Amino acid sequence: MKELTDRIKKNGRVLAEGVLKVDEFVTHQVDPVLMEATGKRFAEVFADQKITKVVTIEASGIAPAVYAAQALGVPMIFARKSKSLTMNEELLTASVYSFTKQVTSTISISRKFLSDDDRVLLIDDFLANGQAAKGLIELCQQAGAEVAGIGILIEKSFQDGRQLLEDMGISVVSLARIASLNDGKVAFLEEDA
Repeated sequence: MKELTDRIKKNGRVLAEGVLKVDEFVTHQVDPVLMEATGKRFAEVFADQKITKVVTIEASGIAPAVYAAQALGVPMIFARKSKSLTMNEELLTASVYSFTKQVTSTISISRKFLSDDDRVLLIDDFLANGQAAKGLIELCQQAGAEVAGIGILIEKSFQDGRQLLEDMGISVVSLARIASLNDGKVAFLEEDA
C-alpha cells in the first residue's frame, strides 16, 4: 500500500537491528486518515470471506481493526493484555511474547463475544515472530471460531512470523513488507495488497 510505505519512508525510524519506530502515525500518535485507508484496504482484500468479526490485540492494532470492521460492517473485538475488574465473564486466554517489549502477556477476550458461528479477520500493526497473531488464533480456536485470514500493517519479512502463520494454514496479507532494517535504513519487499 503506497500510502503506508511512503509514510514509513517519511516518518519511520530504525532504532536498532530489527526495531522500526512508527509512533508518529501508528503506535502512539495515530493518523486516522491513513488508518481508515488501511482498514478499507483490508476490507477490500477480505470482502469475499464472509467475515463476522474483526479481532485484534490492544493497543496499536485497534485503529486499523476498527476501520476494517467499519468497512466490513461487523463488530471489532480487541484482546486485552490485562484483566479489567469488569471482565468477570468466562474468558478465553492465551500467552503472547512481545519481541519489542521483551515480556510475555496473558491476553483475553470474553467468551460471549466469539463463538463457533464466527468467521474472523485478525488485524495487527506488526508481524515479526508471529506470537501475537498465534495468541489471537488460539483465542479464536478456543471459541470454535474460524480464522479467515490476518491483515498486517507492517511485516518484518526478515523474521519468521509469516512462515509460522502460513504453516498453520492462515492467509497473511501485509500492506507493507520490510526486507531489512540494516544500517538505519528501511528496505521494502513488494507488499501483498
